[in-house]
Amino acid sequence: MVTKQLSGKTDDADLLRADSLAREIFSDVANKWALLIIETIGDRTRRFTELRNDIEGISHKMLTQNLRMLERNGLIERTVHPTVPPRVDYTLTEAGHGLRATVDGMCDWTHLFLGHIEDSRRRFDKPVNG
Repeated sequence: MVTKQLSGKTDDADLLRADSLAREIFSDVANKWALLIIETIGDRTRRFTELRNDIEGISHKMLTQNLRMLERNGLIERTVHPTVPPRVDYTLTEAGHGLRATVDGMCDWTHLFLGHIEDSRRRFDKPVNG
């Protein structure tokens, strides 16, 4: 993978570091749970239990792991309120909203080309007579 040079002069070390970081972040967020969490949080502040209830099939462990990863990568912000029991809220950061816009674009692309994709899959999966 080669990252685009946006402006100015950067040295090879900067490009290698950017490529490495890009691979890491893509590896982290390119899973169904991370993308669903980002989409589910959306423009609101959500609690852990709300997320678990709204994301069908996600386990407590998977939700916890993905929330930690998203927080580590600066995509969500976690706020702990000093109540009993503790209340924890999650919101998207500016970077998280940016990724959400990209995910929304991918969803729009899917809707636009849904018929084409389904037709292609039918042709591909059709048994060959022989």
